[in-house]
Amino acid sequence: MKRFSLIQPSTHAMLREGRKTKDYSWFDQLHGYIYMRWPYLYISLAKGDHPWAKRLAPVINWLGRVIPARSAPAEDGARQPTFADGYHGKVVPLEAARALVNVQENVRLENLEHIIPFDRARDIILENPEHIVVIDCPCRKGVENPCLPMDVCLIVGEPFASFTLEHHPETARRLTPQEAEQILREEDARGHVHHAFFKDAVLGRFYAICNCCSCCCGAMKAHRNGIPMLISSGYVCQVDEDACAGCGECEAACQFAAITVKDYAEIDPEKCMGCGVCVNLCSQEAMFLTRDARRPEPLEIQKLMESAV
Repeated sequence: MKRFSLIQPSTHAMLREGRKTKDYSWFDQLHGYIYMRWPYLYISLAKGDHPWAKRLAPVINWLGRVIPARSAPAEDGARQPTFADGYHGKVVPLEAARALVNVQENVRLENLEHIIPFDRARDIILENPEHIVVIDCPCRKGVENPCLPMDVCLIVGEPFASFTLEHHPETARRLTPQEAEQILREEDARGHVHHAFFKDAVLGRFYAICNCCSCCCGAMKAHRNGIPMLISSGYVCQVDEDACAGCGECEAACQFAAITVKDYAEIDPEKCMGCGVCVNLCSQEAMFLTRDARRPEPLEIQKLMESAV
């Protein structure tokens, strides 16, 4: 006889994985469930887009202080963790994003501080990485006139893909790696930035690739306001001044306002996050990415897997 359960199979899988995860508390499990179960409400409140946001602002601000303290208290004398330490994105150029949706084997890469220089949520643990789901972007969903299309957030691997599909059947669908690549290419052509997202409450690991625009994305708005939720790809853009036509297309497309065009495009290295969007848009092939040793190492999954072996 089939046993009846109020808890869906994907929720059971999340709970089982949480119990196996080091330093993952009951509070993290509850926080992660709320975030994954109601992402549209969670993010619209966090961004201030929801009609209740102003009324609930004191509660939201309190949670912003309590969540990092409850999930990972600071040791004596150490810097107190902030919300940004547990929810952050790594900028990844198009080729690196494509590689993340084409992993064909389970992966365990832990404590990637040299790539993800945050206190928490810096593991890449991929189980069934070929299981990919796309969901309508919670950041765009809460905006009055959002960038389109809506279905651009990629959830990668288990138990996240099944949880998303099971709890959001109206806004999520399963993809092949090839279909995921197509979304990445199309979003890149629109000038949107690929971020590999990590969250402490989502088992402390990588779980999604978002394709972000500065007008809708909550993390990009936070970054613009000095909250360190995003980290550079490890690259910075440079310009071949002789090849540049000064057309201004790259300046209009740059989501980080890092380009100014006079006679030719000039890059502000302090603002540039090395996303590569301008490189792919430049019809003159005058722009290119170079490694910046002052920045964290790139997230290049194949190289990381090879070095781990």
